[in-house]
Amino acid sequence: MDAKTILYVEDNPENRLLVKRILMVEGYRVIEAENANIAIQYLQQETPHLILMDINMPDMDGYALTSRLREKDHLKHTPIIALTANAMQGDRERSLEAGCNGYIQKPVDVDLLPGQIRRYLPPN
Repeated sequence: MDAKTILYVEDNPENRLLVKRILMVEGYRVIEAENANIAIQYLQQETPHLILMDINMPDMDGYALTSRLREKDHLKHTPIIALTANAMQGDRERSLEAGCNGYIQKPVDVDLLPGQIRRYLPPN
């Protein structure tokens, strides 16, 4: 069985490292993109099994990037999960309206994250 690939779009290196370590222990292949432009470049050549999307990024926020990715035919059915510290009322709904399939709040719960991710991945 090949490892499922997860693209993690996140500008904070500490967050990227933590999430990458958690997911690699679970057997996932994690590709990191520190901003929207790097994510877009990667997605022109590959289609991951799932995208984890930070919302607050300096170049293009996760809402705008998610909307843009949903316009691409090869990404229409790829699960995109907002992984964000945004915890205000309406943030979850805004993520879903932008095209996210789900919403995981930071700080990440190390014990719960693998199960949260698994829920959105297609079975083998």
